[in-house]
Amino acid sequence: MKVVIIEDEQPASDKLIQLLQQRDPEVQILAVLRRVGEAVDWFRQHPAAADLIFADVQLPDGLSFQLFNQLQLQQPVIFITAYDAYALDAFRVNGIDYLLKPLSFSELDRSLRKMSQWTGQQDQLRQMGENWGKKAYKNRFMVKLGEHLRAVNTDQILLFYAEGRTVFLYTREGRKFVVDFTLDQLEDILDPALFFRINRSNIVQLNGIKEVVIYSSSRLRVVTQPEFAEELVVSREKVGAFKEWFG
Repeated sequence: MKVVIIEDEQPASDKLIQLLQQRDPEVQILAVLRRVGEAVDWFRQHPAAADLIFADVQLPDGLSFQLFNQLQLQQPVIFITAYDAYALDAFRVNGIDYLLKPLSFSELDRSLRKMSQWTGQQDQLRQMGENWGKKAYKNRFMVKLGEHLRAVNTDQILLFYAEGRTVFLYTREGRKFVVDFTLDQLEDILDPALFFRINRSNIVQLNGIKEVVIYSSSRLRVVTQPEFAEELVVSREKVGAFKEWFG
């Protein structure tokens, strides 16, 4: 854990460092800053360096809240002060705890546990935000096998192909099954990182491609593994997009 301490009283900062090292010998103290101005300058140069900030409220040149009003820092902050008059303000600037001096090991430990919970929640929310709006692609198909139904995962599929209006999926085992989708519909529900429609009749799976062969001056032929019985030729208008996808 990388920590920055904003504290003008050296005995107080020394005590905090001692308690931190007692709790976690691997802790890294990146800086001990004595004034608001000094903290502003440091964080302008190292905005994301610290994992956690400890800050006294009252400093010789003002309140440490000024730092967080001037800079949009994302790190959690634990405020340590001799006064409890600023607790509400502390929680408005990423403050996750507000400890009164003199600081004890048990209070520090409780506060750091709280910080770990806060960090976990933030990571979860960030992950939710990254996943929000992402399209969920189909990863298996239900097919009929005699009187039984079977699920075929997309990683087992070599390609999809159309014969007239009927569309089949073809597996790595060399078996084919009818699917109740058109190729246009499949293009929309399959992961485009793994599947590519090379022409009007065929959609190939990336991991099923053994090699790509120059078929003519403007077209390519896809060879699968195992090799499909019919020629799989990339149509002229799709060659550029296919090369980008395959590469």
